[in-house]
Amino acid sequence: MTAIRVLIGDDHRIVREGLKQVLADAPEVQVVAEAPDGEQVLAQVEALGGRHGLELVLLDVAMPGRDGIDVLQRLRKAHPTLPVLMLSTYPERQYAVRCIRMGAAGYLHKSADPDDMLAAVRKVASGGMYVTPATAEALASAVGRSDTRAGPEALSHREHQVYRLLTQGLTVTEIGAQLGLAPNTVSTYRARILEKTGTKNDVELAIYAERHARPAAL
Repeated sequence: MTAIRVLIGDDHRIVREGLKQVLADAPEVQVVAEAPDGEQVLAQVEALGGRHGLELVLLDVAMPGRDGIDVLQRLRKAHPTLPVLMLSTYPERQYAVRCIRMGAAGYLHKSADPDDMLAAVRKVASGGMYVTPATAEALASAVGRSDTRAGPEALSHREHQVYRLLTQGLTVTEIGAQLGLAPNTVSTYRARILEKTGTKNDVELAIYAERHARPAAL
């Protein structure tokens, strides 16, 4: 039986321990490394030799400093054959399309059933794509509006990072510290985000984000 060597990147220790417990049910899966932030994920991947030492990276979307989407971009450039399965507490409608467009091999909610988690790990490690019904629906919706991108999908990667933190209630200064940007730069991104979303302030932006996080009405 070929071992599936996995690196877990998540800033919450309890989540990493929970994932390791789930993966322990599959004898062929070996968690060979874990990291609490983006920089350490990148460093561990390099230390393990990329695809030579790993079959899969399980990567949280939202991490302090260099977030999961930024790490995904860097991994795709440095190790294009190394599969990355994104994990998040955010609904598929909000982040799955963006992650898959950037090269993720799948997107899975952290509350997923353990059997689904193991199925995703096995499929992605074998070179496949893991797409849940909710992700498939989000992808189909995105294709339908590909010529006229709207909503959060219209934002650039950096704008989307700032957008996510703004809607979590962080101040411009706090966002700058987390992303390594000057407050004035964050303010510029904030102005672009408000313009692209058609909102006037952070309150309207939070309402906008809530609306776009909900499933479309049937």
